[in-house]
Amino acid sequence: MQIYKVGGAVRDRLLGKPVTDIDWVVVGATTEEMLAKGYRPVGADFPVFLHPKSGEEYALARTERKNGRGYGGFIFHASPDVTLEEDLIRRDLTINAMAEDDQQNLTDPYHGQQDLEARLLRHVSPAFAEDPLRVLRVARFAARYAELGFTVAPETLELMHQLSESGELEALTPERSWKEIARALMEDQPQVFIEVLRECGALKVLMPEIDALFGVPQPEAHHPEIDTGVHTLSVLEQAARHKQPLTVRWACLLHDLGKGLTPEGEWPRHIAHEHKGLKLIKAVNERFKAPKDCQELALLVGKYHTHGHRALELKPSTLLELLQSFDVYRRPQRFEEFIAACEMDARGRKGLEQRSYPQADYLRGAATAARSIAVQPLLEKGFKGPELGEAIKGERLKALKAYKDQA
Repeated sequence: MQIYKVGGAVRDRLLGKPVTDIDWVVVGATTEEMLAKGYRPVGADFPVFLHPKSGEEYALARTERKNGRGYGGFIFHASPDVTLEEDLIRRDLTINAMAEDDQQNLTDPYHGQQDLEARLLRHVSPAFAEDPLRVLRVARFAARYAELGFTVAPETLELMHQLSESGELEALTPERSWKEIARALMEDQPQVFIEVLRECGALKVLMPEIDALFGVPQPEAHHPEIDTGVHTLSVLEQAARHKQPLTVRWACLLHDLGKGLTPEGEWPRHIAHEHKGLKLIKAVNERFKAPKDCQELALLVGKYHTHGHRALELKPSTLLELLQSFDVYRRPQRFEEFIAACEMDARGRKGLEQRSYPQADYLRGAATAARSIAVQPLLEKGFKGPELGEAIKGERLKALKAYKDQA
């Protein structure tokens, strides 16, 4: 039995990056031997075990053969005679197909270290094209390592393009797709993830609503970058620079989908794009079964982001409706995330990345003013039921009028 550290742990050590998760491969062992040593089996598809003390995953060396569509369409074969090289060749990228023993002696049959130095994301073998999830994974790695100068090798991009054209991407489950998308959006340069998907033709398959934004112009006075797709990527880039959470990044990606529906004859204006985009945002949310908090914020930002930009001009009654829509009294954090998404939208414009956004503090102040209304005095005056609700609303409106006058 020989045990090797493999994949990301080896890659990141060689890159000088922090190693978080460690994967291990066991060569020359049987399931019975692993169980006898106290390893606990997990999963039904292939032999993976948890270490009796560390809890880390140890997998028996295995080969795989395609026998169906999608990410799950494989037959795995694990036995003591499977070599380390045979196990590594089934991996996606050369930089993920390296192993090292407990003395840090490197096994690198597919030249992963060479590609690390060349800053290339290159597939290990033609079997790469058997797994459509790898299109998303490579795009995610491109986003993760963009700051180090990594790019996708042309021949790998071509395989990704073939996968995008083959219909295999449509076999991906929403859960697997969302897992990759969510991880990619939380990288330091998530816009690169979208760029790579677009370059290989996967974006028009997975998210045609976003792909449709490229080439759609906006008024230059408000959007010096003009192109709506370019603007969307810039907004996403700003969200990452400002360390925004996943909910905000997802909302930033989807906020302008309605502009893709504007007839060419109306360009570069996009009247009512906020409302037109809601059905598209809902469709994307449902396609990937995004978490509820991501879905809700994306819809609210899509509908109200222009309200955010015009906050200082809004009538107190409109401002109150906005606050009510977000339920700022019980869910203040969601309104904070809306403000953040609006600010990222304002900064995601060529040459305006450092602009101030006074609307943010104004909206926070409005929420504080509305929340300051106490219910108890109204109860003491005898208000109850629907009348109490109207009385509270009236007091909040007065508070917002006073706030606007003072601002």
